[in-house]
Amino acid sequence: MKLKKNDNVLVIGGRDKGKSGVIERVFPKDSRIVVKGIAIAKKHVKPSRKSPQGGIIDINLKITVSNVMIICPSCGKPTKIAYKGTNNDKNKLRICKKCGQSLEGGIK
Repeated sequence: MKLKKNDNVLVIGGRDKGKSGVIERVFPKDSRIVVKGIAIAKKHVKPSRKSPQGGIIDINLKITVSNVMIICPSCGKPTKIAYKGTNNDKNKLRICKKCGQSLEGGIK
C-alpha cells in the first residue's frame, strides 16, 4: 500500500469530497484507511465500564484508498506517488509526481 499512517490526504470521492485529514489507521488487506474527521457515523452505546455514561458517540468509518490522494508536504498539492530507488535497495523512497520532492516527513 502506498499510503502510510500520519499521511495528509485529500478526499476525492464520496460524501466528504474536498475535505482533508490525517490517516489514523491503515488496513492493507482491505485497501481501506481511517482518516481523522472524515466519514463520521453515529453509534449508540450501552453503558459499560469503557463508557459508563453510554449514549451516542461519533466514530470514524473506513474509506477506500482509491477515494483519496496524498497531499505533498513541499508543494501542498494533491498528487500521485512515485518511487525512487534501485532494485537492490530495500528502502524505496516515495516521491511527489508533481514537484519531485520526497513525501517522507524528515527526508528530502
